Amino acid sequence: MKKKYLSILLAGVMSATMLAGCGSAEQAADAGGSSDAAAEEDAAGEDAAAEAPAASADAIRLVNGKIEIDEQLKAIAKTYQEETGQEVVIESMGGGVDIQGQLKSYNAAGNMPDIFVIGGDGDYANWGGKVADLSDCEFVKDTDFTYTDDETGTPVGFPYAVEGYGITYNADILEKAGIDPATLINYDAYKAAFEKIDGMKDELGLTSVCAVAAESGQMYWSTGNHIFGYYLSGGLERDDNTYFDMAMKGEVDTDRMNQFADFVGLLNQYSDQQTLVSGTYDDQLALWAQGKAAFITQGNWIDPSLPDYDVTFNCGIAPLAFTTEDMTSVLADSPSWWCVSADSDKVDACKDFLDYLATSEAGQNCLIKDCGMISPYKSSTVLPETPLALSLKTYVDAGDTSSWAWSNMPEGIAQNAIGLVFESYAKGEIDRDQFTTMMQTQIADYVANN
Repeated sequence: MKKKYLSILLAGVMSATMLAGCGSAEQAADAGGSSDAAAEEDAAGEDAAAEAPAASADAIRLVNGKIEIDEQLKAIAKTYQEETGQEVVIESMGGGVDIQGQLKSYNAAGNMPDIFVIGGDGDYANWGGKVADLSDCEFVKDTDFTYTDDETGTPVGFPYAVEGYGITYNADILEKAGIDPATLINYDAYKAAFEKIDGMKDELGLTSVCAVAAESGQMYWSTGNHIFGYYLSGGLERDDNTYFDMAMKGEVDTDRMNQFADFVGLLNQYSDQQTLVSGTYDDQLALWAQGKAAFITQGNWIDPSLPDYDVTFNCGIAPLAFTTEDMTSVLADSPSWWCVSADSDKVDACKDFLDYLATSEAGQNCLIKDCGMISPYKSSTVLPETPLALSLKTYVDAGDTSSWAWSNMPEGIAQNAIGLVFESYAKGEIDRDQFTTMMQTQIADYVANN
C-alpha cells in the first residue's frame, strides 16, 4: 500500500465542502450546504477545467484539486513571482469535474501540467513512472506525510495539508466532571469517564454523553470509514498495515475486533438514541456544538462550523482508544498530494516552489491561515487559529499519528457493507459477538466480489 486511496474519502464531512475531496451534492446539502451551491461549484469547476490558462513559456503550471483555495494559491503564486521572478499559474478544478480524466486529456494532447494533484493509490496508478523523484526536496525531511511509491520507496507526492480525527470533546464539560482528557487513552478510561458524566447529566445540562450517528444511508462515511478506520490502524505505526492487509484478504483479527465492538457498544450505550439511529450529520453536530453532549465522533473539519453555533467552550481531540492497552495516537493524513511531471522541463523549478510553500513563512501562512489547513511540516512555526486544528497539531508535531489505511478500502465498502453492521448494532439488532462475526462476513464477501 502506497499511502491511500480517496475515492470514497469522507463523503459529506469537512464543513460546507465536507472534507477535502469528498461528498456528493446531496451529502453537502445534508451537512448544511445546498444542492444549488454544489451545482454552482460544479459549473465553476467545469469552466476552470475547460482549457489550460495562458502562461508564459517559463511559467510553472499547477493543477489544484481544491477549488475553494484557488484565490489563496493564486495570491501566494503572485508573491512567489515577486520574490523570485518565477511565474506559477494555478489551474483549480473542483465540484463535479473528473480531475484525473482532465489530466489524461491534457497528457494525450501533450499539454500536461508541471505539477498536478493525486488523491491516492487509485490516481497514482495512472501516473506511475511519469512523476519526478522528490527525494532531494527539503520538505521530504520535514514531514511524515509525503506520498511514496510503494515499489521503490521514492517520495513522489507533496503534502500540503493534514486532516485528522478521533473523539472530539468539550473540554469545559470534562473539567466540570473532573476528567483529564489526557487520560482517555484506553477502553477502561473511556468507560469510567462515560459512566461518571452520565451520572452528572442533569448537573452538566447534557442530553447524552456522546453524539454519534450510525444510520447507514447518510452516515456510513462516519461509521464505515472514520470509526472503522481505528480498527484498521489505530495505535499502529504509520507504515504498519497489518489489519488492513488482513481485511483485504477477507480476514479480521478476532481479539482486536471484539475490543473494537466493545468500544462501539459503549458509544452506542451513552449516545442520544434518536440521533444514534436516525440522526443526520447536522443533528449530530448540533447536539455537541450546543453543549448537550460531551463527545462527538468527528474531527478537525468541524472547526469552520463552530461559529455557526456560537461555540465558546474549549474543545480538543482525543484518540478513539478502543483497546485495553494504551493508544496515544490519532488518525491523521494528507487528503491529497501534488506530483511533479517527470516530462516537465521545469522539474527543478517545481521543486523549488514546493520547498518554498513548505519551508517559508509566506508559504505556510498561505496554507495554514489563508487556506485554513494544518501544516504537515514539523518545522512550521505558523499556527492554525481554530481549536481543533490546534489540538490536532500537537499530535502531528509529536509524531503521534496513525495512517488513514481505511481510505485504501475498495470503493463502496463503507456504504454497502461496513456501515450496515454499525447501524444494526446501534439499533440493537445484533450483539457484540454478532458484530464481530457479521463484520468479518461482510468484509470477506465484499472483498471477494469487488
